[in-house]
Amino acid sequence: MKIATRCLIAVVTLAVASFAFAHPFRSRIITTSPLMITVGDNQSLNIKNFSQEGGTDRAVVSVTFTGENGGTANVLVATRTDLSTGANSRNFPEIGNKVTIAGPAQVTVAAVTGATLFITYRKESNEGGNSGGVIVFASPTPAPTIFPIVTPTPTP
Repeated sequence: MKIATRCLIAVVTLAVASFAFAHPFRSRIITTSPLMITVGDNQSLNIKNFSQEGGTDRAVVSVTFTGENGGTANVLVATRTDLSTGANSRNFPEIGNKVTIAGPAQVTVAAVTGATLFITYRKESNEGGNSGGVIVFASPTPAPTIFPIVTPTPTP
């Protein structure tokens, strides 16, 4: 019973730690005002999905680096979900892309007239080379192991 209790305590501790240090994905819908995300010096931004419905112009994710190497660039173009309108209309589905942006940077997604944009992203910590947040190691208190004792018996 003590072993089960100790294991339960270890599992609960790990679960609480993962919720406390996890960086959940966030989703935003952009229609009229731009989305601005500040990525700190020891952070990165992981964009998992960026799609567009409606409008004639393509939406882009623009990055302005605020560190020593400065500059601005468009790094991701929205995937169109409605392929019947706009100059970029096609008869086949598009493939979405993903991007990771290391800080320090200012990320901007400008609104597009007549379009609804959808973006899913997550900020991650870069400290210690860990791209997924904080790793927590837990070791339960060692418990005695019981081994069965085999008693030899003579064979007839």
